[in-house]
Order: sequence, then C-alpha cells, then structure tokens
Amino acid sequence: MTSFDVELTVNGLARRATVEARRTLADFLREDLGLTGTHLGCEHGVCGACTVLVDGEPARSCLMLAVQARGADVRTVEGLAAGGKMNRLQEAMWDSHGFQCGFCTPGFLMQITALLADIPEPSEAEIREALSGNICRCTGYESIVNGVLRAAGATGFLE
Repeated sequence: MTSFDVELTVNGLARRATVEARRTLADFLREDLGLTGTHLGCEHGVCGACTVLVDGEPARSCLMLAVQARGADVRTVEGLAAGGKMNRLQEAMWDSHGFQCGFCTPGFLMQITALLADIPEPSEAEIREALSGNICRCTGYESIVNGVLRAAGATGFLE
C-alpha cells in the first residue's frame, strides 16, 4: 500500500503521521490522532456529522483524504472549548437545548462556527440555508436555529 507523510495543524497543534493514500481525514482524526468527536454517520457526505473546518471552511471529513489536508489548518469539535470551558456557541446551544442524542452535534457545531465566522449576525433564513446540509433526526431543528440566534446575540428566538 502506498503511504504518505502528512503534516498539518489540528486544533492549533502541529501533527505529523504516515498514512495510507486511501485513509480518509475522518479516520485519520479518529483513529490516528484519537479525536473521536468527529462522528461518522453516512460516510457518503450527506449527513454532515463528520464536518470539520479545513482552513476555516467546512469540509466533510468522510469524503476528504488525509493526504489532501497536508499543510492545512484543521479544526475539530475538540478545538472549540478552551481550558475545559465551552465557548459561546456551545453555551448557546446548551441553553437552547439545541441537541438531544448528540450524534449530529459535532458536525452542526463546526458548520455553525464557519457560518458565524462569515456572518456574525445571520438571519434565520441564512442559518437555515447554512445548516441545510446537516441532518438531525431528533430535534426538528427549531432549537438548533434558536441556539445559533442566541450565539449570535440575536433576540426574539423561541424559548
């Protein structure tokens, strides 16, 4: 099997490993680096559970090869909290009861992080559009949208 050296930054730390050419970024993060917060759902890029940020942009880590991330800055859900304290987005989602079973949570949080970096005060329509590629089978999405509005500092969300 052909292997490649991969050097990248993950959650602010320089990482290096030798991986098979066919290894996905998701498997590399989970199995080689022990970052199991990135979840694998459909493994076809449809559900969004495996979403991470690659150079600040959302990416389906189940569809991306680890070698494609060489030299990139990758951020996973583990990179959101600092010093064991949830960030503003995580707090807002908690306060809004944004998630139930939690399986989709990492992908949603990373997609929302990218949205808020691009649009700090998104409208409800912008939020729904940004999250349209992530699937949650538990919440009905209202509490997730409300959590994003809360994180953005908007008022008028449903309690």
